[in-house]
Amino acid sequence: MSPRPARRRVAVIGTGAIVTGGHLPALAAHADRTELVAAVDVDPERLDAFLAVAPGEVAGYTSTGAMLDAVRPDLVLVGTPPSLHREQTVAALKAGAWVLCEKPLCLSLAEYDAVAAAEEASGAYASVIFQHRYGSGAAHARELIASGELGAPLVAHCQTTWHRDAAYYAVPWRGRWSTEGGGPTMGHGIHQYDLLLHLLGPWAEIRAMASRLVHDTESEDVSTALVRFESGALATVVNSVLSPDETSRIRVDCADATVELTHLYGHRNDDWTYTPARHVAAARAAAWRTPGADVPSSHTAQLGAVLDAWDAGVRPPGSGVEARATLEFAAALYKAAFTGRPVGAGEIASGDPFYTAMHGDHPDWVPGERA
Repeated sequence: MSPRPARRRVAVIGTGAIVTGGHLPALAAHADRTELVAAVDVDPERLDAFLAVAPGEVAGYTSTGAMLDAVRPDLVLVGTPPSLHREQTVAALKAGAWVLCEKPLCLSLAEYDAVAAAEEASGAYASVIFQHRYGSGAAHARELIASGELGAPLVAHCQTTWHRDAAYYAVPWRGRWSTEGGGPTMGHGIHQYDLLLHLLGPWAEIRAMASRLVHDTESEDVSTALVRFESGALATVVNSVLSPDETSRIRVDCADATVELTHLYGHRNDDWTYTPARHVAAARAAAWRTPGADVPSSHTAQLGAVLDAWDAGVRPPGSGVEARATLEFAAALYKAAFTGRPVGAGEIASGDPFYTAMHGDHPDWVPGERA
């Protein structure tokens, strides 16, 4: 047997709730494979509070550049506001580190392509946190659909109906195109429709609507879309922060079964159900039950997948073409909503205003003005 690779030296950029609540538990779960060596935060008091609870000897920095120069970590976890992601990710890649960054990895396709260029130049990789792909229930459903065991996918529904109040949007960077990249289409529903794309494969065409119905924000507070997949399957997608009864839901109707996932911020095996078509034999349907091992969707599961890829010397999941496809879906949804036209996959390229900004400089959605 070949020896286990050395523990990866890890740094975190940002020490807020997503890092303490998501990334620290993930590092603890993989403590045999990782070692937290550095943390960065521009707020010295928040940094000191983080260092007080961080495991082991962790060096603190208020500058990303200073940390990268001094520490040269193997892996950087980015948990800052979205407008900082591209700059911090590119800096880490140039320093030779792999990156695992909170969603969205960046605010536009143009920024994503800049990250891809930095990957190419450095030989390192940047993955985006889409932890809902990595639970055992999601892996099982994807295998059943991809294998054809459930029959051809025909109709799907993807629902992120959450609730956010005015206090939530009082945080200065929320609800602004320049700092968050959009509303619930970018910041909330992206987890669910990323999982939908993971289950159903490439999309072909989007028609959409978006609106600001409640919140005084630059971006939308609700969007809806109709999607055609390359397979021919049709889907609805709803992204809302206006919904008192909060739920996250995916339903896929295949020729032989309906697959449903209902949860809120994370799923386990029991959150998935399979309903066989009337012509399906009971023995066949019994084989669809979720696997015995229950791996929740989580930062822990995705970090493990990234470390496995590193050990194998391959591109990690949640990076490259598949991560770009999810961001392209967001850009296409906005373009379809703001122009009133259907948008095809691959349509948004350099020179298209929606390539450089999710709002596409559309006159009905100029930042700061209401549609």
